[in-house]
Amino acid sequence: MSVAASKLRLPTPAEALPGRAEPMVVAARHFVTGAPLQGPFPGLGLGLFALGCFWGAERSFWQTPGVVSTQVGYAGGLTPNPTYQEVCSGLTGHAEVVRVAYDPTRLDYAALLKIFWEAHDPTQGLRQGADVGTQYRSAVFAYDREQRTAAELSRQRYQAELLRAGLGQITTEILDAPSFYFAEDTHQQYLAKNPEGYCGHGGTGVACPIGLPPAGPHR
Repeated sequence: MSVAASKLRLPTPAEALPGRAEPMVVAARHFVTGAPLQGPFPGLGLGLFALGCFWGAERSFWQTPGVVSTQVGYAGGLTPNPTYQEVCSGLTGHAEVVRVAYDPTRLDYAALLKIFWEAHDPTQGLRQGADVGTQYRSAVFAYDREQRTAAELSRQRYQAELLRAGLGQITTEILDAPSFYFAEDTHQQYLAKNPEGYCGHGGTGVACPIGLPPAGPHR
């Protein structure tokens, strides 16, 4: 399979790179908040989201009051503990993801979903803007049934808003959370370490109605 073709479809188990048993070495503390980076996170909730290049995606979450720690990595594929170069090849099946540890007394999961939907364009399939490939696909990885139900409801409601605005069908996957593999330490909180660094993020400009009461019948 050519490199170009590998970026546009998920690999089979026979095609996937083997990876390695050793996890990525990352810092102990979050570069911005100073909170633990690797966990565990007792008393905190966890969310896991794929919304394109993880540099800008992570910043969208760490800037939110109630978010304690964020980590970037890879999930949803076949290769254990991949490198960034391996993920970019398209031969791991992984998406670039952000894992969010948040204080549930200050922030609820629905608020994270709102950030997720509004921070990217979930109608673009295997790309976000100029970033093309399976690693840039949109996904919500749910840690429990409650998260999955909330994500599915939010997708339904946001789809209605996008159609009303003349935009297309959402391509976001909603799946049970798989293993999370840390990205290299240089990628953690990248835009805080490199304020002028690349950020390919741009939403649709359509607000997500999460947290609002369901619309009643038209009169």
